[in-house]
Amino acid sequence: MKIRVGFGFDVHQLSEGSDFYLGGIKVPHSKGATGHSDADVLIHTICDALLGAANLRDIGFHFPPTDNAYKGIDSKILLKDVVKLLKDKGYSIGNIDATIALERPKINPHIPAMKAALIPILEIEEDELSIKATTTEKLGFEGREEGVSAYATVLIEKR
Repeated sequence: MKIRVGFGFDVHQLSEGSDFYLGGIKVPHSKGATGHSDADVLIHTICDALLGAANLRDIGFHFPPTDNAYKGIDSKILLKDVVKLLKDKGYSIGNIDATIALERPKINPHIPAMKAALIPILEIEEDELSIKATTTEKLGFEGREEGVSAYATVLIEKR
């Protein structure tokens, strides 16, 4: 068995009047993330970590923000495509550990719904996806509620 580790990081600006998609669900909030797609920072981070682990470059390479085919796209579609790329290369996902950093809204109540949305796409078991959230104690752009960031570490396996 061959195992590989990947790391992902992403940031999106928060702005009034946008919907806030995070972890494959719409989270109620007065601000939403902005970007070329639906700006789901958690999914984008997981995609980058998976692509990196398999040495398949990054999310911008596969789904460029200059391509109107991805304008406003549901990031769950991108994640499904990334999982297929991994499978085509003979990899399966061992586990994912992700952290979201933002001041508000509180994310903990939404984690079960995020996991329910992502686990079937990732084709993994419930205990193989960890989603955590933290604040930055009012420091930095996350603390000032100007943006949201996410980090993910993944393990993939080839049998």
